[in-house]
Amino acid sequence: MKKAIYFMLISTLSFTVMNLIVKYLAHFGSGQLVLFRAFGSLFFTMSYLISNKISIAGNQKKLLILRGIVGVTSMGLFFMSVDYLPIGSAVSLRYLSPIFATIFAVIFLREHVKPIQWLFFLMAFGGVLMIKGFDPNINTLGLTLVLGSAIFSGGVYVIINKIGQKDHPVVIVNYFMWISFIVGGILSFFDWTMPSGIEWVLLLSLGVFGYFGQLFMTKAFQSQATNKIVSLKYAEVIFTMIAGAFWFIDVYPPLSIVGTLLVITGLILNIWYRRKT
Repeated sequence: MKKAIYFMLISTLSFTVMNLIVKYLAHFGSGQLVLFRAFGSLFFTMSYLISNKISIAGNQKKLLILRGIVGVTSMGLFFMSVDYLPIGSAVSLRYLSPIFATIFAVIFLREHVKPIQWLFFLMAFGGVLMIKGFDPNINTLGLTLVLGSAIFSGGVYVIINKIGQKDHPVVIVNYFMWISFIVGGILSFFDWTMPSGIEWVLLLSLGVFGYFGQLFMTKAFQSQATNKIVSLKYAEVIFTMIAGAFWFIDVYPPLSIVGTLLVITGLILNIWYRRKT
């Protein structure tokens, strides 16, 4: 249990650092950020697949490609949103993706959702309205972009559920990274900003922190203590808000913070209820 907590905290810290770097590099186009995010991770995914002699092509190519397209759309929209929103708010709003994943699962996978879960989701949406209504730094464009990111992220969950155990998890991530690399490369061709000095290091580190965030989250979930540590992933929101306040001098009005806590609480209650039933 203690090891699982350490893994999850390392994961959230890795994602926090990645989020802060994305915010710092927001003057680069989202395509360029996607390109470097993918390039850094491909080093690890390709090395793993080759060294373990796992087929890179996968078994369900259409679903794997669809997962990659939906995933890169979500990532690109999120990277665009941080140029318009405080980084902590962007991260907390993107975490609405489980709500959209549930809606998609009801529509496409015929899953059943208990009425109390919809109550938890309404609590989270109420938090979004508080964040939008009481934080003058939340503009409509930024909110639209990050909600779009959450919607597509929710779609990713459903596609991965559909893929199931028929493809290795690293194969799924590898497809995602290759498609992101291609899409990011095409978009960067039309909107390229030449990095200088430390910016090269920061851009390349996006994929490194993103990969290790994903790796240690997976390790934590594999520890057989998922129901006890899954809520710790929302510590990423807290870490990012605190770091954003110090690094970018982001200011969060008290009622906006209450809204963020409502979002997190609603989502955690939903997770708790699902694990219980």
